[in-house]
Order: sequence, then structure tokens, then C-alpha cells
Amino acid sequence: GVSPVSPIHVYTPREVYGTVGSRVTLSCSFWSSEWISEDISITWHFQAESSRDTISIFHYAQGQPYIDDVGSFKERMEWAGNPRRRDGSIVIHSLEPTDNGTFTCDVKNPP
Repeated sequence: GVSPVSPIHVYTPREVYGTVGSRVTLSCSFWSSEWISEDISITWHFQAESSRDTISIFHYAQGQPYIDDVGSFKERMEWAGNPRRRDGSIVIHSLEPTDNGTFTCDVKNPP
């Protein structure tokens, strides 16, 4: 048999503005009719305005935040979320002009 699948609804602001040198919080809240499991994972991706490539910049898995060791964010990122509160937000410090682009928050709640 096939196990039923319940969607997770993920909410992020359409646009977030920040000034060079300041910090910005990228909010990511989510809702599911299912219990939030201990195996929940949250991944943030970034696509620079001038690029077609998307890179992974942050993971939360097995109760731990992991900042990916690639790109210009690794020294400037902070985990601000709390999965028990259905929050997967991150903070980016010392904004740079090259931070302009699309950030995507992806939440998975297995099984």
C-alpha cells in the first residue's frame, strides 16, 4: 500500500530589503497537519541575481544547524529558527551587494 502524504505549507515574505553592512532576517514559517517529527529538515538555497545556479547555504537536520562551507555566506549566517515553533528562519549579517537574489526555504517532515 501507499502511505498517505500530508503537505507542509511554507511561508516566506515575497521580498526582503536590507542595506549594505546591516543584517536581515529571512523568515520561514511552516505549517503541517501532522506532528513535527524529530527528523524534520530545513534547507535554505540561494540563487544570485546574476546567476542561473542555485547553491545550498544552510541545513537544519537531526536537531542541529549546519552552515554550508561554500559561498560568501558561511561567515555571516546565523540560525534563528525553532522547528518546535514551526520556524526555520536564518539571519544574514554584514549584507553585501552580491547578496541580492532569490532565497528559498525547503522544509521536509518525514516520514
